[in-house]
Amino acid sequence: QVQLVESGGGLVQPGGSLRLSCAASGFTFRDYAMSWYRQAPGKERELVAALTRAGDTNYGDSMKGRFTISRDNAKNTVYLQMNSLKPEDTAVYYCRARSPFGKNDYWGQGTQVTVSS
Repeated sequence: QVQLVESGGGLVQPGGSLRLSCAASGFTFRDYAMSWYRQAPGKERELVAALTRAGDTNYGDSMKGRFTISRDNAKNTVYLQMNSLKPEDTAVYYCRARSPFGKNDYWGQGTQVTVSS
């Protein structure tokens, strides 16, 4: 079955870095656009970063210059490198996979990122 498993979350100090991974299985990874979303308590889920099959990227405004999304099709894995982390980055981070025309839309279960001293 389809699986998206996030890992790499945890506690990090402000200004620190963290790298999240999302391991995908059960579908043709290279044909899917991948993205990361996050949701903090009391807030709506928001786009963090997106990466198309062609390699085009899109970032949320507050993530630009700090976060980088990448993918390794050979490993069926998408990554999110997070630098210069701020307390407001604290949230559950979710991995998402979408096929062309939105026929398929899959979500992982999320991984907690906490930025605090």
